[in-house]
Order: sequence, then C-alpha cells, then structure tokens
Amino acid sequence: MSEEVKKRIKEKLALVPNKPGSYQMKNKDGIIIYVGKAKNLKNRLKSYFTGTVTGKTAMLVADIDDFEYIVTSSELESLILEITLIKKYDPKYNILLKDDKSYPYIELTNETYPRVRVVRNVNRKKHKSRLFGPYPNVTSARRTVEIINRMYPLRKCERLKKEVCLYYHLGECLGYCAKKIDQAIIQPMVDEIAAFLKGDSSIITKKIEREMKAASEAMNYEKALDCKKMLEDIDITLRHQKIDLNRNYNFDLFAYYQDKNYFSVQCFFIREGLLFGRHGDILTTVEDPKEALIEYIIKFYQKNSVLPKEIVVPNDINASLLQEYLKVKVNSPSRGDIKKLILLAEDNCKIALHEKEETLNKDEQARMEALEELRRVLKKKNVSRMEAFDNSHLFGTFYVGGMVVYEDFLPLKEEYRKFKISTEVKDDLGAMREVLYRRYYRVLMENLQKPDLIVIDGGENQVAVAKEIIDSLHLDITIIGLKKDDHHKTNTLIDEYGRVLPCDSHSNLFLFLSKIQEEVHRYAITYHRTIKQKGSLASLLDVVPGIGEVRRKELLKKFGSLKKLKEASLEELEAVLNKDVAENLFHYLKELD
Repeated sequence: MSEEVKKRIKEKLALVPNKPGSYQMKNKDGIIIYVGKAKNLKNRLKSYFTGTVTGKTAMLVADIDDFEYIVTSSELESLILEITLIKKYDPKYNILLKDDKSYPYIELTNETYPRVRVVRNVNRKKHKSRLFGPYPNVTSARRTVEIINRMYPLRKCERLKKEVCLYYHLGECLGYCAKKIDQAIIQPMVDEIAAFLKGDSSIITKKIEREMKAASEAMNYEKALDCKKMLEDIDITLRHQKIDLNRNYNFDLFAYYQDKNYFSVQCFFIREGLLFGRHGDILTTVEDPKEALIEYIIKFYQKNSVLPKEIVVPNDINASLLQEYLKVKVNSPSRGDIKKLILLAEDNCKIALHEKEETLNKDEQARMEALEELRRVLKKKNVSRMEAFDNSHLFGTFYVGGMVVYEDFLPLKEEYRKFKISTEVKDDLGAMREVLYRRYYRVLMENLQKPDLIVIDGGENQVAVAKEIIDSLHLDITIIGLKKDDHHKTNTLIDEYGRVLPCDSHSNLFLFLSKIQEEVHRYAITYHRTIKQKGSLASLLDVVPGIGEVRRKELLKKFGSLKKLKEASLEELEAVLNKDVAENLFHYLKELD
C-alpha cells in the first residue's frame, strides 16, 4: 500500500461514524474484494490499518486501495446488506464454499400412489412431500431407495401409463397404471418406509431375513445371496451413529475452530435423535470466527436450500441475529447433552484442521511464493486475476475454445467459458484470434472485470495473435505464453514480444502455471468428448462451423439421428450443405467411430 493510499484512507477513517453498518473494501481497479459488517464501523475499519496483520488478512490489506460503507439502523440490517452485497459481488476475500453439489434427500411423495426417490435442491416450505436426510453420501441414498423399491411394490414410473410395465410382472409394483389400489393396502407400506427412513430398520430387516430364509429353503441361492447383501448394506452403508438423545430431536448443529487464517467448521445432521450424517469444511478467512460462522451458515443454506426446523450453534454465536435472518429456531445451549454434542463437533473441527494443517500451510506458502515470483518476473506490483485460453479440434476441423479463470492461482470455475468457433477456421491461430476477440470485445462492451494477465497455451505465434487482438481493442493487459519443446513438453515462459522470461522450470511459479495449462487444456477438449459421448445429432451440429440454424433444422429433419447421418453419402450431405462444409462433416463423421 503506497503512502498516498495510506494518507487517503487515514483521512476517510476520521469521518467514519461509530454506528452499525456494512463496509466494502476495493482494489486499485475499483473492484470490491471484501464485504463485512460491524456493530461499530469506525472501530472495525480502523482494525485493518492499525497493528500487525498476517496471512490472508495481510494480503487483503495489501490489495485495499479504497473503502466504502453504508450505515444501517440495526445489526440485522447490516447482516442482510452484507449478505446481499456478497451475493452480488462475490468478493475474493469472503468465504467461498466448495463447488460441491447440494446434498441429496430421499423424498416420500404424498401422491395418491406414492413414490420414493432421491431429490436435490428442494425447498421444504414449498414441498408437501416428506423429506428424509440430508444424505452426505449420495451412493447411500440411492442404495436406500433401491432397497425400499425392492421390498415394497410402490409406484416406480414418473407418470401413470395405460398399461402395466415390467415392474408389475417382477412383483415390484401393484400395477397402479391399470388397477385401482385401495389406500388400506398402500398406507401400511408408507408407514413402514417412513419408520425405516427415520432409523428404525427392524421391520424391513425382518422382511429381508424371511425372504432370504425362504429363498435358501427353495435352493434359490442367488436370491438368498442378494438378500444377504441387502442386509449388509443396511448394517454398514445405512448405519447411523447412535447418540444419547431424545428420538424427537431433529436439528442441524454447527461448531467451529480457527487457527491463524484457517477456519474449520463441522455440521452434524441430527434426525430422530440419531447422528444422520455430517459435513466438514476447512477454509481461509479474514473475518472474526464468530462472524465467519454466521456467514458460512447462511451461505450453506443458500446453496443447499433445505432449512431444518432448528439450528444449534455454540453460545458465543449471535443466535438471535441468525434466527431473525433465517426465520427458523436457532438455539445455543450452555449445558446438557446437546452442549456435549457441540463440544464433540468442536473436537472434530480441531482434529480435521490439525490433520490437514501441515499440507494446507505448504500449499498456501507455495502459492504465495509463486504469486510473488510472477509479480517479480513481470515487474508488476499486483497480478491477481488470470485468464488462460486453449483450443481443441478434431483432424483440423470443428474448433472449440476454452477459457479458465484463476484468482491468485485459485480456480474460479463458475467463470470458465466455452466457445463454439462458428467461422470457417482452419488453423489454431485463427481459432485463437476469434476466441480472444469475442472474449475481450465483450469485456469492453459489458464492462466486465478484465484480467491482470492473459495466459496462452502456445509459443511466439499464438502470443503474437493475442497481442494483436488486445492492441486492436486498446486494452492494457499483460500476456504470457507457455511454450513447448520438440517433445511437446512446456519448458519456457515468454512475454508478449516473444522474449524468454526468467523462470526456473522447477519453481513454484512454473508448477502453478503448468497446472493452469493442464486445466485449460482439459476444459477445452471436454467439449468434443461430451459431444461424442452424448452421441446426439443435435449436439454434434452445435460445433460444426458453417452450419447455422436453418441448415441445422434441415439436417435434423432429413436424417433425424446421428446413426443415419453417419450412413449418409457425401452427395446426400451436399444436398443440404455447401461442398466444403459437407466434406468436413463427412470426414469428421467417419472418424467418430
């Protein structure tokens, strides 16, 4: 941080009121890099610029060029504003949850003829069906549904058909499509299934044991073995850890532990007095751990969508504030069995962090060293956001492009982009030219965040094309290329003029740049692989250059399937397409097999 910036910030700090509100830290480009809230804005903001800061907080402070704040009338308003701004700007220094899918639940529908199925992204308030879970292990959820559907002849189809299906003939469905089944037959099944999903496996276990015995006596050993396998699944895969709690207890419990900038959090899912599952995260944060846990919990339910009836947090967390925001009961016990469970979760947080701390420290140190070396090599004070490009093609045709985005050598996967190259491109340089122009023309027109660095997978020619495009758009963005040797192994780092940059091939910088190169290459070629795996005519035509919407519709109408298109002669293709496009498509189709 320069002396000029320090002076300007000091003058602004003198004017900040001692009131609650939300504050936003900005970098030199005016990008919001951190959003926080405070009961006392003046005290909180001063804490960043006085005293000693370390780790990720030191990185944040070094990036700050300015700050803004909004005064609110209460702490709840501050929290609402903070979360709103975090969702809007997604600042790099706020907590970033891992890019996992939401947890699955098992749904027992309330239809006339119920079904059991695995679902995600459900909203309990809008959902009238009965939900059981969450299941941190999706395999366990699916196997549970398989066992239920094997043991109980519930409806299996999404929509009722006019005739009975194979499940009816296998005895796994009562034929709801063609027969009217009395609710007196259905309800006992529903009650037993609900009891099983709440943790009482005794009824279904006895059913399977009887079936296994009958199969064994009939010398149907294959079926008997299958029953034995189901019992093992219930005993092992579906086993829940019992704890000494009332069976009516249903809640999610959160605990945390912080060491330096590392923040470890555990969530226990308690259902019917059983520890149904748990989720853990280890993150880096610049916040006070109590504030970090509140932000984490809110983001956790924004992502997973299903709020429990009750949440339990340690008693140093502002439970009333969280309760007001989430609109569910939030409890902070100071004694009793649930307090003991909080302490158990905290122990799990410590163990998880200590097990990974050495690895985390090494990774963080290597990343910081690579970032400092990159800034030194490029002679730039601040290089943070990087966008890397690569192209993929098949036999010189059907080019697609890929772009990956990194912030301080950490991937931002939600910002990755794929490009269908729709012009008559015949070479890598033409493909690179089109992708870069489209990307940075859009950056200009839509005022998107531009990168500090463009990373090109290629040598002098590819870098020269990138410089040509960036110069034509009058953008000031540094460009580097990752050049390969005769054995197709990356061994040199070059600048936008083709000059070799000093970078040891064994350094952390070279290692991290190579990881980016591998990632963008993987991302680009995935497009073609996905199309081939789908085996869809419509998917294939999406990447064929020279085929617009009109020709695409004509091909779909004429051939109807990928199989028929593969069988088409060149003359049949030329009846719809011009000669060059038809020839390219003809040769491409021959290579798909």
